[in-house]
Amino acid sequence: MEPLPGHAPARIADVAALAGVGVATVSRVMNGSAQVRPATRDRVLEAIRALNYRPSSVARSLSLQRTMVVAALLPWFTNPSAVQRVRGIVEGLSSSQYDLMVFDIESEDRQRRAFELFDRGDRADGLLVVSTLPPEQEVERITAARIPCVLVDAVHPALPSIAVDDVGGGETATRHLIELGHRRIALIGDTPPEFRFDWSRDRTRGFERALRQAGIAVRPEYVREGTRLLHVARAIAAELLSLPERPTAIFAASDTQALGALEAARAQGIRVPQELSIIGFDDIEVASYVGLTTVRQPLAESGRRGAELLLRALGGRPVDLRTELLPLELVVRGTTGPAPAEA
Repeated sequence: MEPLPGHAPARIADVAALAGVGVATVSRVMNGSAQVRPATRDRVLEAIRALNYRPSSVARSLSLQRTMVVAALLPWFTNPSAVQRVRGIVEGLSSSQYDLMVFDIESEDRQRRAFELFDRGDRADGLLVVSTLPPEQEVERITAARIPCVLVDAVHPALPSIAVDDVGGGETATRHLIELGHRRIALIGDTPPEFRFDWSRDRTRGFERALRQAGIAVRPEYVREGTRLLHVARAIAAELLSLPERPTAIFAASDTQALGALEAARAQGIRVPQELSIIGFDDIEVASYVGLTTVRQPLAESGRRGAELLLRALGGRPVDLRTELLPLELVVRGTTGPAPAEA
């Protein structure tokens, strides 16, 4: 099949003329319709290749009555764990024709505005809500409007969810320290969530459960809350390490907070792990470079799996509402070791 002469970008009419079919037939082939005979489909596909035809995304979205956009709503977009999740989302969407729009929810006001923008379905065909739980009224609007929506790193019974067992992860981290002989174990967690999201609190519950199971009392002065910002965690750790009876180990609810604790120990001349063990949570990329012991959660995999579920829903296929829990893994590196003898 010889392409039509000329150097202008090919149009759908050019493809139809070269294949000897109507424009509607070309459109049906491109939209994956089963109402085209195999021989005709092959002829149209050959014409598309010969002309190097690239359909207009605007025209395609209009013909399908879709935006061909997937929106990802997430807080703390510059946080390393969020970046890794977005990488997974991009990978999960790479084989589709959907573009990705990322909306950073940095406050309750921006969260409200984001859902106002996207809960009508005219800005995006589907939603990936990451590390936050939509307000209940928004869940009702999304489900009533039948907008495909998948939660990543959050759980709601009305929406398909990809998550991890944060309580179990907090317990795993704390048990690791207990098995190393530590009894004075501190926690750096987060303040009550502003986005109806309990991952840090769940890790705190795991921390407390592990201590109780080992017969170790939870010491209120060892349980501190701040934010996931590194400089805040550094200040909190400095306070913990200045206590008359300082802890011999710190469990930080995120790797970023663990890095703040490492900086505080270094500033006070406290050796890690000889005098202080530190364990984080997430296994962000920098964790391996600094030798941080951590509980690894599959950050990129959670984003990729969320995107896959959303594409399934966008394709009209059934999606199970049950929560899909991804595995956690204890990764032991150089920041944890046996409790000091005097402890």
